[in-house]
Amino acid sequence: MSRIAILSVNHQLASVEVREKVAFASNNLANALNNLKAIDGISACVILSTCNRSEIVVVSDSKNTKEILSNYLSDTHQIERESLDPYFSYFESGDAVNHICQVATGLDSLVLGEPQILGQLKDAYHVAKETGTLNKLLEKLFQHAFSTAKKVRTDTQIGSSPVSIAYCAVKLSEKIFANLDEQTVLLIGAGEMIELCAQHLDQKGVKNMIVANRTVKNAKKIASLYGAKSISLKKFSDVIHQADIIISSTAASVPIIGKGLIETALKQRKHKPMFMLDIAIPRDIEPEVAQLDDVFLYTIDDLKQVVSDNIDNRQREKTMAEEIIKEQNKNFENWLKSLPSEQVVQSYRSGANSIKETAIEEALKKLKNGGDSEQIIRKLADQLTNKLLHTPFQNIKQSSQDQLTQCEGCVPDSKPKKS
Repeated sequence: MSRIAILSVNHQLASVEVREKVAFASNNLANALNNLKAIDGISACVILSTCNRSEIVVVSDSKNTKEILSNYLSDTHQIERESLDPYFSYFESGDAVNHICQVATGLDSLVLGEPQILGQLKDAYHVAKETGTLNKLLEKLFQHAFSTAKKVRTDTQIGSSPVSIAYCAVKLSEKIFANLDEQTVLLIGAGEMIELCAQHLDQKGVKNMIVANRTVKNAKKIASLYGAKSISLKKFSDVIHQADIIISSTAASVPIIGKGLIETALKQRKHKPMFMLDIAIPRDIEPEVAQLDDVFLYTIDDLKQVVSDNIDNRQREKTMAEEIIKEQNKNFENWLKSLPSEQVVQSYRSGANSIKETAIEEALKKLKNGGDSEQIIRKLADQLTNKLLHTPFQNIKQSSQDQLTQCEGCVPDSKPKKS
């Protein structure tokens, strides 16, 4: 029997060092989906990969779904399975439905209730849809998750206080520099996270911002909003020594900032301290940079303390959000229960249409050969009636009295309806 299953490696159990190893590059996601769907037992799939999680959502009829997904993840990233086992979280059926709703609403996020994850989940859904790896069940599951997240946002204050990853990044900067408005900030990347960082920094009065990105056009879009400079990623090494604060979030598959580059920048700065925050997965900054004096290097995992200091209001809304998820999931469960009967109806309808087409073809041949039209039509009606009623009659003979009583209203009305 087909069921929903999810394998997750996320911030709850896995450090940034582990998460970056199992991250999926956006430009390889379609290929990864096709490879997954080609596995025997997997009929549909979606892959979600963010800075805090890599999740594989599937519809499977295999009894060994967890093994299949675990092996797929380790094989895809060429990592020994045993080294990943401690970090796997596995959900199936109702638990899987509940988990994806927890993810969509931000209740499972590092930053409780953060809204960015819903957009990332929608992106993952659209990639799967375009790749052709969805089926009716996964389509319904994701629409259910989206509508549940919308209801939680509407009916609770879970997202009211500004506690996004970008917000926490700026708060962490304030722990290093008392006056942010006096600092020069280098933002590397041009995605939603960098744009949010620019917004929060602007609100703190930061006047000197530089946005660096592989595509200068995208960097200019953000820079123009906040009076910042925009440069190509190829040229950021020329200005990195100017930056007191560096926040990086690109989609690069390997680090773009190495220890040697920062050593050179520190000499040019006469060892004036640098605050560096790497919120990319895989990481943009080599971990060895942290060994340098006068450098404060943080990763996304270091934001946890900032989050806990600013999360009290959202915790109070969490219980209400969980109750909404529970009620919404009841509706999804009822839909799931209706699926078998719906599939039987579709199967019966398909068979009936096949019988009809065969009978019509035989009748038309006889009419073309000059047969008696009335006799042919009566015989056609008899054939259709007998063949269409054969299966229901067999089922009626095997039914209990209670089932027969429930089916009394299903008997066709012989009286023609008035038009």
